[in-house]
Amino acid sequence: GELKQIHQERSLYRNILVTEDDVRRCMRFTITERTGQNQSCRFLDDYDKLVFPYAKMLLSSLLVQDNPQRILILGLGGGTLVHTYSTLFPEAEIIIVEIDEAVVRVARDYFDFAETDKIKVATEDGRVYVKRAGIRNEQFDLVILDASNGEYIPEHLMTAEFLAEVRSLLPANGMVVANTFSTSRLYAAESVTYTQVFGEFFNIKQDGTGNRLIVASMQPLPDRLTLEQRAAAIQAKLQRFDFNIRDYPQYMQTKADWDTGERVLTDQYAPAKLLNN
Repeated sequence: GELKQIHQERSLYRNILVTEDDVRRCMRFTITERTGQNQSCRFLDDYDKLVFPYAKMLLSSLLVQDNPQRILILGLGGGTLVHTYSTLFPEAEIIIVEIDEAVVRVARDYFDFAETDKIKVATEDGRVYVKRAGIRNEQFDLVILDASNGEYIPEHLMTAEFLAEVRSLLPANGMVVANTFSTSRLYAAESVTYTQVFGEFFNIKQDGTGNRLIVASMQPLPDRLTLEQRAAAIQAKLQRFDFNIRDYPQYMQTKADWDTGERVLTDQYAPAKLLNN
């Protein structure tokens, strides 16, 4: 069947569209009317099944650390990641920071997103939340950076200072996972910035997707054999999401495929606006 638009609104930050065909319902952000990727989709017949390759790439981080009890997610979208992590870890506390109240409302109305005693939303800027959580000495086993305005990542969520604030929230086995872009003019700058703050990280890319997942851990990264052994051990647990985690160790690379002499992004030097046009 054809694609129907079932909701549209203009929030303070973006244009939010919800579309549906016979198979899936999607939320999309656009800054301008014409552009914008689907931000979040779910299959109508099976909420567990993951639509996007990026969600599967993100879940491969379970091979680095597989039992997060406190999770912080910046960026809600349709709540797919929240659903997946709360299904996998029903006891975990999950805090989602979403700057746009309209996105929270649309996720509730169209994507079955709901707060519970374990799942909470803070409607504020992610940077502000992270800074305050640091002052409160809070810790999160897993921080997922998934905030996008429909075109790129807000520049104050890409700097070394911000990443250091995120790092201060991580305990000894803590991990940060960032959903970003496999091709952009900021690719090298973003890479050297993560390296400066976290050291070596897993760079995960898959042909046919525009996504790049960065996985940085407070512990040394596991070697390829360890990743493969862990994948075999947890595969059964992930079956319901329609994805085979054993396919992923091959994508988890640490070798720099960027210019390591690029300048680090800082609060004083965040040229996203210059680079993006």
